[in-house]
Amino acid sequence: MFEYMENVSQNEAENIRKTIQDLFRQTCILQTKCDPVTLVQRDNPKYQVCLRNREFIADYLSVLDCELVHDPQEHIFRITGDGVILERMTLMTARLVIILKMIYRDKIMGEGLNATTTNLAEIREYGKNTNLITRKLTSQEWTDALMLMKTHQMIELPGAIANLEDNTPIYIYSTVNIFCSAMDINELVRKYSDEVEIIRNDMSMDSDEAVENAALQEMNEADIQNINELETDTQSTEETPSESV
Repeated sequence: MFEYMENVSQNEAENIRKTIQDLFRQTCILQTKCDPVTLVQRDNPKYQVCLRNREFIADYLSVLDCELVHDPQEHIFRITGDGVILERMTLMTARLVIILKMIYRDKIMGEGLNATTTNLAEIREYGKNTNLITRKLTSQEWTDALMLMKTHQMIELPGAIANLEDNTPIYIYSTVNIFCSAMDINELVRKYSDEVEIIRNDMSMDSDEAVENAALQEMNEADIQNINELETDTQSTEETPSESV
């Protein structure tokens, strides 16, 4: 294994190291990335690094109890396995991921790949219409959800989260589909929104946080298996957004 790194150029060896680091941090490498300002698609050099060195990277990851998976249809490389550190997602973040998946589906069906953008105002509207957002979110909740989705290549932002305004474009990658289960979106919406209503009726509690924590405990882990299979390195030093819902 080490002989392989000795036989490639110093520049390529560095590219391999950085690509493996990104795989653990992001869990996936996309073939094309969207310029967050111009929304123009550009080739991702690290995807080509995976293609050129696929066997070596797969062997390296296998030692760490991970598997390199290539999805040619979605044009991504991603890692799975017991070696991937799991992260527990809050119920609100899971709901926001579901909302993003719904928006992506509707945009693809209506306007095609060139229109897979959204914004905070639209996310709020979808949340209201589906009952997935039933209260005003805190700035920290928005920051946690958006940072996680950005880190794991579900969305692209044109700047710092703190600078997002209601109509700032947020580009949605097709990878948002990977981090939701294969369940039909409508079933997910019905399950989670109904679940919250049931818990609200069964519990004499005023705290939204307590309701969400209880709902999260009751959720079927299989329903959000891919959502939860994210690594823990999603902490950010960015400021929280000035806008909250």
